[in-house]
Amino acid sequence: MRELKNENIDIINYTSNTNLYIQRALSPAKITSVKLHEEEKRAEVLLRPEEVSLAIGKGGLNIRLASMLTGYTIDVYRDIDDFDEEDIYLDEFRDEIEDWVIDQLKKVGCVTAKNVLALSKEKLAAEADLEEATAEEVLSILRAEFEDGE
Repeated sequence: MRELKNENIDIINYTSNTNLYIQRALSPAKITSVKLHEEEKRAEVLLRPEEVSLAIGKGGLNIRLASMLTGYTIDVYRDIDDFDEEDIYLDEFRDEIEDWVIDQLKKVGCVTAKNVLALSKEKLAAEADLEEATAEEVLSILRAEFEDGE
């Protein structure tokens, strides 16, 4: 550490068990489950809502490093035990919101409209790496959907 000017480093023990390796790479976040898509080299990771930001890290750094380390594209999702019947999956908004924006939101674990609406514009912009104007536009589209339904 002295040679690295006291920079902290994480050591992740290698294992040929891809599931476990991805869990170790995303540590200290506690993972609920991992679903592997071997042919696409993609992993869907389910986490409790309070663990998502830990797994993603500041500016998405943790998730990018874990992806580079494991060789898998890692998609993080919030574990929604009690899915609200009134909620809507973000994929339903692909005609109003650009695909890349929805993909960014999914990377930070926001898979439904109410997941996104639970975040402030500033937090949404920071976590999903969006401009504030884009975050505001997304929030207004999603709010309008729920206002129309009432």
